[in-house]
Amino acid sequence: MINGITVGGSYALIALGYTMVYGILRIVNFAHGDVFMMGSFFGLFCMQFLGMPYYVAFPIAAIATAIMGIIMERIAYRPIRTADSLTVMISALGVSTFLGNLAMVLWGSGTHAFSGFSGITVSVYKFDNVVLSNIQIGFIVLSVLLMMALYFIVNKTKIGIAMRATSHNIKTAKLMGINTDRIISFTFGIGSALACVAGLLVGIYYDAVYPLIGYSYGLKAFAAAVLGGIGSIPGAMLGGFVMGIVETLGASYISAGYRDAFAFAILIIVLIFRPAGILGKKEIDKV
Repeated sequence: MINGITVGGSYALIALGYTMVYGILRIVNFAHGDVFMMGSFFGLFCMQFLGMPYYVAFPIAAIATAIMGIIMERIAYRPIRTADSLTVMISALGVSTFLGNLAMVLWGSGTHAFSGFSGITVSVYKFDNVVLSNIQIGFIVLSVLLMMALYFIVNKTKIGIAMRATSHNIKTAKLMGINTDRIISFTFGIGSALACVAGLLVGIYYDAVYPLIGYSYGLKAFAAAVLGGIGSIPGAMLGGFVMGIVETLGASYISAGYRDAFAFAILIIVLIFRPAGILGKKEIDKV
């Protein structure tokens, strides 16, 4: 369960980026998994080549990734915002391919270890039959705190009200004086920053990062967003933890070779009985 919650926290942080962008623009940012990957490399670069401790590298990498997300929205999505969904999907896949190859050019195609650069000493605590490390504790606590902070921003702040208004009806939000372009850029930025933190936590937890890591995590995080109800922030959080726990329990008690199958099997089962996801709401479109 502890391993499942830890892994689920990373899925939830990445899924939040998917669900926020979909909630506002009704598009799926398929490049979001590669944003997660680039964020982990930014953090590794800060720690390895610039000699920064993790508590300095984390915020700087998150800011850099947020800026990258804003630029990505400005170049790849804003010009085709009113185009059909197929055009947007092709653009997203193009950005994903670009980021993956850019990472290979800059850092190579091999696996890079975080050990020796983060400055984090691993400590293990044992409570009866439960083994828990300080990295797992930090992973879970930081993930939950970031999710709570995002929930507060969306529901209790002025910019959060603007985000919800833009999500509800972008045209009406414009008529009410909301700068929707700025709100959309902010959404991409904050989603990218959360993906960066997830990438850094995963890199430190597994002591590895490589250019193709964004594919598997991005796919599972998207499945988690759909499972929880894409467009719902609490749904993305719940979906991420459910995916992580089911995957880990299945790998532990049945077979580790089918860990991905267990995660997607629960997704299929939930969507059969509840197509909108666990916390998703049915939408009625007037014709």
